[in-house]
Amino acid sequence: MFVMTADQKGSRRRGDAVPGLLTAVSAWAEEWGDPFVLPVQRTVGDEVQGVLADPAAVVSLALLLQRLGGWSVGIGAGPVTEPLASSAPASAGEAFVLARDAVERARGRAVSVPLAVAGAEPRAAEEAEALLQLLAAVVRRRTAAGWEVVDLMARVGTQREAANRLGISAQAVSQRLDTALWHEETRLHPLAARLLRTAEVAA
Repeated sequence: MFVMTADQKGSRRRGDAVPGLLTAVSAWAEEWGDPFVLPVQRTVGDEVQGVLADPAAVVSLALLLQRLGGWSVGIGAGPVTEPLASSAPASAGEAFVLARDAVERARGRAVSVPLAVAGAEPRAAEEAEALLQLLAAVVRRRTAAGWEVVDLMARVGTQREAANRLGISAQAVSQRLDTALWHEETRLHPLAARLLRTAEVAA
């Protein structure tokens, strides 16, 4: 199982960003067909937590939070105490402890981006963290023009249709996608998911 804990950065300066995050996550979950075992909700203060079983959804959600910005994200991959409680904050198990360790590390300056992974299999978790940090760095540097095309591609599926919707050439769409490193990013999602799955079970 995968527990994701996210802690808002600089909440005293920015105000409470949890409602905005929950709205964004709700829209994302609809697109994914509600992948949560237990939905993301506020734990205490400016922290949220949710539980997922699908590592591909974990990758997607982690990158969504990095796109939103202002969040330290910790992913715990491991067993949970079953049956789970009615909410993530009320539940327990190794994955929750690992998520706590990960988000604490994500808050620090030792990580290149505010995202960390801790798992029952530490080596796989370390590799998953390195790859997710690389993907997060790509996401965090993507321009508004890049996101416009990336988001449209997710809806329409083809560069030709995206070009028609935007009123630009297919070549211009291709150039934006190349600059956004969209192909490279999406091709690495399955590898990140496999590493998370491996991290879930102790060797």
